[in-house]
Amino acid sequence: MTGQQHPVEIDTSKPHTARMYDWYLGGKDNYPVDEAMGRQMLALDPRVPVMARVNRSFMQRATRWLAGQGVRQFLDIGTGIPTEPNLHQVAQEIAPDARVVYCDNDPIVLAHAGALLRGTDEGVTEYLQADVRDPESILEGARKILDFDRPVALSLIALLHFISDEDGAHELVGRLLAELSSGSYLVVSHATPDFTPEESKAATEKLKAAGVTLALRSREEFTRLFAGLELIDPGVQVPQLWHPELGEPVPGQDDGVIPGYGAVGRKA
Repeated sequence: MTGQQHPVEIDTSKPHTARMYDWYLGGKDNYPVDEAMGRQMLALDPRVPVMARVNRSFMQRATRWLAGQGVRQFLDIGTGIPTEPNLHQVAQEIAPDARVVYCDNDPIVLAHAGALLRGTDEGVTEYLQADVRDPESILEGARKILDFDRPVALSLIALLHFISDEDGAHELVGRLLAELSSGSYLVVSHATPDFTPEESKAATEKLKAAGVTLALRSREEFTRLFAGLELIDPGVQVPQLWHPELGEPVPGQDDGVIPGYGAVGRKA
């Protein structure tokens, strides 16, 4: 299928988190302003690229676990620039009939959305251009592809640490989950200041000066995102320790602290 089409207007005057993430992963879909800010982050902690790869690996392992549990529908918000294997490739390798809806608000992701739409003939992949702060538009678009009367895995990978409590991060999660049936899942990875408080404070200030919100959360604050859900074993973990048997270790992941958490919760 094809994604929704809108004119692509890319603002290269300030860094964008999706493009910075692409730069961390060695991609080419970024601009000098993204690299410049990325280098400032590396000056604070040179392991940022390892963290980015660990985060992608967590997404892949969580998707494998969910598909193995029989989940056949996935809603991935804050998709980012395509980096193989993408979520639909992981899911459809296990379940060729899996239906995946991607959503992002960065025009450069839209420009490369075709890479997100090459799925199996049996399954469905779709891309929505929408802002996470507009859950009604996301739900309206996703409902055309996904059956909300059946379980859906909602993936918010490395997204919520860009949305503050004041901007309604918890309300957003609640609104999205409210539309999903019993047996649905929430998948979240999130950066934390728990292990590197000084570097985290400096990173938050640098990004704020560039117009980017960074809302790092403690383990307790992260866990509250799963209020009312059943946390899947092993619960809240640093990302590389969440079911490591479901994927290959990322080179360098054990050479220092990965300042983040990952978890999966089930809606009763």
